[in-house]
This record gives sequence, structure tokens and C-alpha cells, in this order.
Amino acid sequence: MSDLAVALLHYPVYNKHHQVVTTAFTNLDIHDIARTSRTYGLSRYYLVTPSEEQQALVQRIVTHWDTGWGADYNPDRREALSIIKTLPTLSDVIEEMRQTTPLPLKIIASGAASRTGAVSFRTMRQMVQQDKQQYLLLLGTGWGLSDEIFEKVDYILEPIQGIGDYNHLPVRSALAIMLDRLLGTY
Repeated sequence: MSDLAVALLHYPVYNKHHQVVTTAFTNLDIHDIARTSRTYGLSRYYLVTPSEEQQALVQRIVTHWDTGWGADYNPDRREALSIIKTLPTLSDVIEEMRQTTPLPLKIIASGAASRTGAVSFRTMRQMVQQDKQQYLLLLGTGWGLSDEIFEKVDYILEPIQGIGDYNHLPVRSALAIMLDRLLGTY
């Protein structure tokens, strides 16, 4: 397993009017990010929301594939979803990770916009693969992580650049590209 975990934040994130909101989970993000994270050897995939209703929904979906009919129907999905943990705040995620291992924790924020001081994928790949510490990669939903998150992290990862001016990848696709650049073999 990698010393890299991922957290998909549903709060605090922006909506299209640049207001801080709580977004809702999508079934695809739950399943696809878990499968991608497990494929790249991540130890944990955190879903972060203060909404108790959303936390209950995620638990219901995971339980269906873990102990319900889905567990027998699709054991691969069961394995992927086994790394999911839902917590109400980013602070809860950080606390859990610090209690799990004595390795220092470094937090990486990601987003679609360029930011001053962003670290390249090449540099971050070297750090993640060589340093003896754990890393937490943050991704936002909606229109991205709030500025308050970027102010609290150790590193900001450079954005993924496509061709042209359009830059609005689905979060699950962005994560797949990021994990391949950080952990993939090529």
C-alpha cells in the first residue's frame, strides 16, 4: 500500500457563484474514485461532508457492496469500497491519519486553476515515492476547494492542463490522471 491517501471534499467548496457550499455525493464518484484509488494502492479514500444525510447515504451504498447482495455479485467492487471512510471534516481526516501511523503527514491540495508556488507532478512524484512520510491529496467537488483550504496545506499540485482553454475535468477523471502521474509505472 502507498503512503498516499485521497480525500474528496464536499465542504468547504465553491459553487458557480463562488459561494462556499456543501455539495452532494454522486454514486459515480464513490465507486470510481474507490476503484482508481485501490488500483494505485492507496490505503484510504476519505469522503468528507458535514451532512449526516450524505454520510448515511454513503454508508448505505458501501454496505450494499460490502455485506449486501452486491458483495457476492461483485467482489472486486467490495474490495475497492473497503478503503472508503466518511468523515465530517478535513480536521477529522487529518487527526485519523496522524493517529494511524507515526510518519509525518503532508497535505497536498489540487485544483483546476494555476496557483503561485504550485509543485510539478514530477517533483511531487519524487517526494511521494521517496520520502518517509504520509501524504493526503485533497480534491474538491463543485467548483473546487475553497481558498481557506489552499491556505492550510503543505503543497499545491500544479493543475492538469489539457489542450486549449477549456479545463473542467470530472473529479474522478482528474484523480485518475493525478494518481497515474504520481504513482504509475511507465
